[in-house]
Amino acid sequence: MSSDTSPLKNFLAGGFGGVCLVAAGHPLDTMKVRLQTQPTGPGVTPLYKGTLDCAAKIVKLEGFKGFYKGMFAPILGVTPMYAVCFLGYSIGKSLQTPKHPNGQFAPEQLFMAGMLSGVFTTAIMAPGERIKCLLQIQAASAGKPKYAGPLDCAKQIYREAGLFRGLYKGTMATLMRDVPASGTYFMTYELLKTAMTPEGQKPSDLSVLRVLFAGGMAGVFNWMVAIAPDTLKSRLQTAPEGTYPKGVRSVFADLMKKEGPGALFKGVTPVMLRAFPANAACFCGFELAMKFLTWSGL
Repeated sequence: MSSDTSPLKNFLAGGFGGVCLVAAGHPLDTMKVRLQTQPTGPGVTPLYKGTLDCAAKIVKLEGFKGFYKGMFAPILGVTPMYAVCFLGYSIGKSLQTPKHPNGQFAPEQLFMAGMLSGVFTTAIMAPGERIKCLLQIQAASAGKPKYAGPLDCAKQIYREAGLFRGLYKGTMATLMRDVPASGTYFMTYELLKTAMTPEGQKPSDLSVLRVLFAGGMAGVFNWMVAIAPDTLKSRLQTAPEGTYPKGVRSVFADLMKKEGPGALFKGVTPVMLRAFPANAACFCGFELAMKFLTWSGL
């Protein structure tokens, strides 16, 4: 089995890449969720006028630590999640025979392998996202916080609504977001790496700067696909029980009726600002970890 499809190496290196991603991108993720979930409607004054206003108010009211609210949940979840993500991608590739004689996969094969990784990650992603979003929005609310932290949040959700209706609320919305977005994510990264590889060299020998660029652009293209379903997911996961009886369909219908199509792209500015550096850090961390694992003889 080749190094790039080794499940164990991809699992370990993917976990390290995920930690790098969270460390680089969580502040902008916090702003994205705040903008996506702020109250709207007739007579309601939005909490934030835009990305810069959101950032300024977080600093003023909560200090810089406000950007890192809810970070413990994704850190706990992100290591196994990205480990499983890269594991799923490596399995997706290993299930296919490369179409090109030089051993390279065709774009559609990379896309299908990436989609499989999105299915793999949902089991971890859905409850982690639910907890993260609830912690991020409560920091913007007045009064005493309902949740003391990620574990307390998980316990309260489970006690109030159980496992599937509680912690796994928004699973289908997470799949809608992550399956096509993950396909785009990995396909973009691999194609850019191949395009930037000098003749006579291998993609694994790319410089750090080129890896950072390929990873950053993969993140941008990922979120171009993911932002609209992500908005629906955030609304669904942070809404009081019973608000959307038909799940994502109810969220979509309500959003179209009250706010129009543009509301699907709320939070797009912090998403795109975050996408490049966070995913550049993720893939750079992944590639460095893969090189270390290869060097160590694993």
